[in-house]
Amino acid sequence: MELQFTKMHGLGNDFVVIDAINQSVNLDTHQLRFLADRRHGVGCDQILLVETSDRPDSAFRYRIFNADGGEVEQCGNGARCFARFVREKGLTDADRIPVHTRAGLLELIVRDDGQVTVNMGVPVLEPAGIPFEALVRAPQYALSVEGETLEIGALSLGNPHAVMEVPHIDTAHVAQLGPLIESHPRFPNRVNAGFMEIVDRGHIRLRVYERGAGETLACGSGACAAVVAGRLWNELDEQVEVELRGGNLVVSWAGENQPVLMTGPATFVFEGTITL
Repeated sequence: MELQFTKMHGLGNDFVVIDAINQSVNLDTHQLRFLADRRHGVGCDQILLVETSDRPDSAFRYRIFNADGGEVEQCGNGARCFARFVREKGLTDADRIPVHTRAGLLELIVRDDGQVTVNMGVPVLEPAGIPFEALVRAPQYALSVEGETLEIGALSLGNPHAVMEVPHIDTAHVAQLGPLIESHPRFPNRVNAGFMEIVDRGHIRLRVYERGAGETLACGSGACAAVVAGRLWNELDEQVEVELRGGNLVVSWAGENQPVLMTGPATFVFEGTITL
């Protein structure tokens, strides 16, 4: 099978984007892992599929596969790339693009300067909806990891997130703690682990160990989750600049029952054809 693809990134969080509308696409787990392999394939954190939607409230179906071949519900950086891709490829000329994901409906807004704002929806804070094993909802939870007790915030933005505050992200034990938090039994669907340094009420620094991908240069949904957690702890303002290793995002959250808005860039890298 010959497959046309586009390589894109959002702040270094990189993607193989595939138009599954104008070509037949049926990828198995082995092929997805091959595409994501940085030595033998194209190389990426995630593969994004652009499909037609069978729902009247959305223009496209947006599917996301991690580097390990597993399909996941949400990717904020990918959503920005998705919006620019469908515009540049002439699949739509709309500025506001509703797309359907496994997590529900997303609205993507393409700005005049090329930046994209993603309405990430209302965060899920109840443990059962994350899902996370806890008796009652709380701003923070004690999580036991190899004899150490960590204080985390837990929530979902279509995909599950655990957020912990650290004094300095440069010395945070992301490589050691990330996989232990990701696969913690209290998160039955695994979890993205965020390590947040609060610089001031309008500025945080963040590293994220992503479920199924490891640490990435940027995680859009992780940035949103960190801001929500910090707001619940009364440590952040409504609009926050999130500094990731790949660059900066702006995240806004007005509070309970309100959607999270994330704004940032999306960049084309190259296009090609690969035989699978």
